[in-house]
Amino acid sequence: MAQLDTLDLVVLVVLLVGATAYFTKGTYWGVPKDPYAGAYANGNASKAGKSRNILEKMEESAKNCVIFYGSQTGTAEDYASRLAKEGSSRFGLKTMVADLEDYDYENLDAFPDDKVVMFVLATYGEGEPTDNAVDFYEFVMGEETAFSNGGTAEEKPLSNLKFVAFGLGNNTYEHYNSMVRRVNTALLKFGAVRIGEAGEGDDGAGTMEEDFLAWKEPMWVELTEKMGLEERESVYEPVFSVTERDDLSPDANEVYLGEPNKNHLEGKSKGPYNSHNPYIAPIAESREIFTVQDRNCLHMEIDISGSNLSYQTGDHVAVWPTNAGKEVDRFLDIMGLTDKRHTVISVKGLDPTARVPFPTPTTYDAAVRYHMEICGPVSRQFVSSLAAFAPDETSKAEMTKIGNDKDYFHDKVSSQYLNIAQVLESVDKSQKWSNIPFSIMIEGINKIQPRYYSISSSSLVQKNKISITAVVEEIRVAGAEHVVKGVTTNYLLALKQKQHGDPNPDPHGLTYAITGPRNKYDGIHVPVHVRHSNFKLPSDPSKPIIMVGPGSGVAPFRGFVQERAAQASAGEKVGKTVLFFGCRRNTEDFLYKDEWDKFAADLGSSFELITAFSREQSQKIYVQHRLKENAKEVNDLLQNQKANFYVCGDAANMAREVSNNLVQIISEQRGIPIEKAEEVVKSMRSSGQYQEDVWS
Repeated sequence: MAQLDTLDLVVLVVLLVGATAYFTKGTYWGVPKDPYAGAYANGNASKAGKSRNILEKMEESAKNCVIFYGSQTGTAEDYASRLAKEGSSRFGLKTMVADLEDYDYENLDAFPDDKVVMFVLATYGEGEPTDNAVDFYEFVMGEETAFSNGGTAEEKPLSNLKFVAFGLGNNTYEHYNSMVRRVNTALLKFGAVRIGEAGEGDDGAGTMEEDFLAWKEPMWVELTEKMGLEERESVYEPVFSVTERDDLSPDANEVYLGEPNKNHLEGKSKGPYNSHNPYIAPIAESREIFTVQDRNCLHMEIDISGSNLSYQTGDHVAVWPTNAGKEVDRFLDIMGLTDKRHTVISVKGLDPTARVPFPTPTTYDAAVRYHMEICGPVSRQFVSSLAAFAPDETSKAEMTKIGNDKDYFHDKVSSQYLNIAQVLESVDKSQKWSNIPFSIMIEGINKIQPRYYSISSSSLVQKNKISITAVVEEIRVAGAEHVVKGVTTNYLLALKQKQHGDPNPDPHGLTYAITGPRNKYDGIHVPVHVRHSNFKLPSDPSKPIIMVGPGSGVAPFRGFVQERAAQASAGEKVGKTVLFFGCRRNTEDFLYKDEWDKFAADLGSSFELITAFSREQSQKIYVQHRLKENAKEVNDLLQNQKANFYVCGDAANMAREVSNNLVQIISEQRGIPIEKAEEVVKSMRSSGQYQEDVWS
């Protein structure tokens, strides 16, 4: 073979590089940098390229306590922040808060015994980890978990690891607090040493806050003993600095007025769209589907064409809300910030591990309107922390009493569903609470979270449009002057009113900045992203299904039936499709009443709609009663035809009663003891034959 000269080699190399570029489309060197890896811009400690080694991070920032959180709605993150602040101010711990998805876990076995790890873990859905805790959960629960120094479970590789654990759960779900229970068991199996009890908070019983407060005190006692800490007088130590920027106008291009990240600020929004980065989606259609004047239920069609967003039937859509103008005004007024609402502020972490919860520079108004959960529930601990900044001694004494007395707090605050501004007004409305640092409000008020709705359309039928079915929420408190309004559903109602010609919508006396920051939502848009769900139709359309969905719980089942009707129209064999639907009256709130007739025409005898109108007779009848009335058919479909069983709606009452009634049906129809029937239902759940999409 003749030798290649230099020119030949150059030509060959060029051809090779060109061919590689053509066939790989440049993927080896053209991978675009994820613009959302750093979440925000300016002032956020979590940047792209930062180390995922938690020990390195702790060493470089001189920390001896890390509090990891697994959070879906922000509550677990809030509790983690509160533990960090208390550990620092009361006990002198050098604390940091960490998102579980930001770090790797293989080196947990390398933790020295002078450091402690805390886990604050919410359980999501049917015993699942929260989105940001999935990788951690799969690692510690894996059959072949491998730590950095090797070692099997029998060799106890985590024997140096001291840990603390608190879980957030809901006892109306079958897998109550399963996340913290399973993680606790796994860590102990690997030899880790737990300090204090593995605490459990119960949102279903409404005792989450009190469960947390009761758990943490004995935990601190044991931790101080194990780590040789000394308690000291707790004083407020700000986590963030808030600097008013006289050099910046709110109209300046670099000032965030509610935009979630830098790409949105610069008008260059692009995917991937997720919980850090919403798609500003046009609302293609909106309509009212109740026929009464005093209640609202909205149907909306959200257009996702051109966004690269996709969904599957049964998924959830997340809507990013905006606080009502009335509540923004109330908050700024009681804080003495009304005249400064458009003043530009820069927020920075005073510690390298502190994570600013929104992009800055921004304004007081934008931070409160778009980023802070100012209408959320208030904790006793937060009220206590504000007492020191009361305008006078009388107000200070009252705040201290509210914060320290559980029963008094219940009577004055939690039973009245007061938000933080209403609490301050109730203590002293005559003075401004301008002594309260804005930094403590950023620290103590959760970041506003997207609200999730079961998608009520079929991706097979309308892949570019997502349907939402949402009852507009309100809570009337006996003896109270105010009515608690749902933040997101009233925002959606305002959008619907604007789309139908109202130039200044103010549903229930609330106004919203519905055109968004710098009018970027104008033309009736709403920020959204999609969260995938395990609540799915069987892959074989000929398999029978039973659905139980009263009220807006029918939302995903509209999508299920819509899909099966389309499959039947296309000539596919579709199995028995039974829907149990309930509402108050046939003439008031029978959701999608006309559509069911159309679906029935497409599906023929395979579709059966069984209704329960609770207020059309003297004795209330609900879907769980109809289920028992149809016990023979239900059992036959489950036992002989292996039908899937679905429930969507209220977890506390309806879903629990449906489950109990199904146990009775199986017991009676199959002639087996209740205990055996309970095992059958449990097996159905674990195999995916019984699926729930429920809320409390």
